[in-house]
Amino acid sequence: MKILVTGAKGFVGKNLCAALKNIRDGKDRTRPDIHISEIYEYDVDTAPALLDKYCQKADFVFNLAGVNRPQKPEEFMQGNFEFSNTLLDSLKKYANNCPVMISSSIQATCIGRYDSEYGRSKKAGEELIFAYGEETGARVLVYRFPNLFGKWCRPNYNSAVATFCNNMANDLPITVSDPAVELELLYIDDLITEMFDALEGKEHRCEFDGISTVFCDEGRYCAATVTHKVTLGEIVDLLQKFKAQPSTLVMPEIPFGSFAKKLYSTYLSYFPKEKASFPLKMNVDARGSFTELLKTKNCGQFSVNISNPGITKGQHWHNTKWEFFIVVAGHGLIQQRRIGSDEVLNFEVSGDKIEAVHMLPGYTHNIINLSETENLVTVMWANEEFDPSHPDTFGETV
Repeated sequence: MKILVTGAKGFVGKNLCAALKNIRDGKDRTRPDIHISEIYEYDVDTAPALLDKYCQKADFVFNLAGVNRPQKPEEFMQGNFEFSNTLLDSLKKYANNCPVMISSSIQATCIGRYDSEYGRSKKAGEELIFAYGEETGARVLVYRFPNLFGKWCRPNYNSAVATFCNNMANDLPITVSDPAVELELLYIDDLITEMFDALEGKEHRCEFDGISTVFCDEGRYCAATVTHKVTLGEIVDLLQKFKAQPSTLVMPEIPFGSFAKKLYSTYLSYFPKEKASFPLKMNVDARGSFTELLKTKNCGQFSVNISNPGITKGQHWHNTKWEFFIVVAGHGLIQQRRIGSDEVLNFEVSGDKIEAVHMLPGYTHNIINLSETENLVTVMWANEEFDPSHPDTFGETV
């Protein structure tokens, strides 16, 4: 399959081309039915003659080219209508009736605040491609995208989320006129998933009730199935928690598929080099060191413990707290004894054979570095964040 992507250097275009190349090169094997031989990338700086060549060969067209913020209002129509017209004329020239996807916008509804030159230009582009489909019999896919966000999105352009993420990551101010304003947001990976569905002929059809998407098998339009409705205030609140993470070590809840998970990935993509690493507080004494790595609200915390040669650490027990000890370097012995019992459980551990050992509630335990020359390095997980006011930790030798 030969695929033409117009607007290839834009936000969606860059992500789509990267994803298509992963399929083409066998790096992404999640779509075994998609076989790509060539990807034609077209943008404003591409030689115009190449468009003609690409339109002759393409088996599928993603038309992502468009104008969002021109210097003059009339450039909306030039960028969002006239280029589409040129593209479709080139396809007709070679009687190439391959499927054509076009990226429109919810603003093409021209309802309320969406009644604008931009919205009208997008609407004109829609009607153009619908007419093309009727004339040629080609399968046309018109996507009215809501607000988009994700990696590589240009801040201070047409995405509030990109601007907020960029500014928060780079310690720049954020202005929110009304925190209660709600946005419908489409994450770039969810958009790309839908584009692959479209390549496989499995696009999701819909109609529009005002600005609301109504999915239906015979819909004139198409849409991605996963979007998120979030207020500006909620976005900023999450970003503030993300920004605090290096100092608090607390990772906010980011469930699978959640908006928070996608926003965190987007936020990280705007980090300058100096933010990509941050120091951790090492608690150092004559025995070695202990460093907290990460805390979570509901899933405990991670730490790393380094024991100097011959050192014994621990010698305490817990009522309810439990832990995993995972030795990743060195040679040691973990001992546990049930309170009130004389029986000692011994676990010889080594970085040469990594395993996890439960620290059992009601058992006093320790960890001994058996080496006389090497440090013992242990990754530790506790089921709850340490609370100094209720430590649930009681000293007793094994």
